[in-house]
Amino acid sequence: MAKVCAYSGRKAQAGRWTRHPHSGAWAHRAPQKARRFEVNLQSVTINTPSGKKKIKVAARMLTSRNFQAIMAGTKPVPKHLL
Repeated sequence: MAKVCAYSGRKAQAGRWTRHPHSGAWAHRAPQKARRFEVNLQSVTINTPSGKKKIKVAARMLTSRNFQAIMAGTKPVPKHLL
């Protein structure tokens, strides 16, 4: 299963891990390695008209007002989550 948020579509981003350069000269540049910034996914159970469904949501989206309204039942569940 892909590591993607079911609600917002957030996924991993690429970046670099850079060690401290110890010097300002270009001859002594800091070593860099490729790395990935993974999304903090959490399993959440939502109530849908057809029953309960378990989805993976980014932790950042759990505190958003729109998602809180869906969890509380005051806002309808989007079709892409069904």
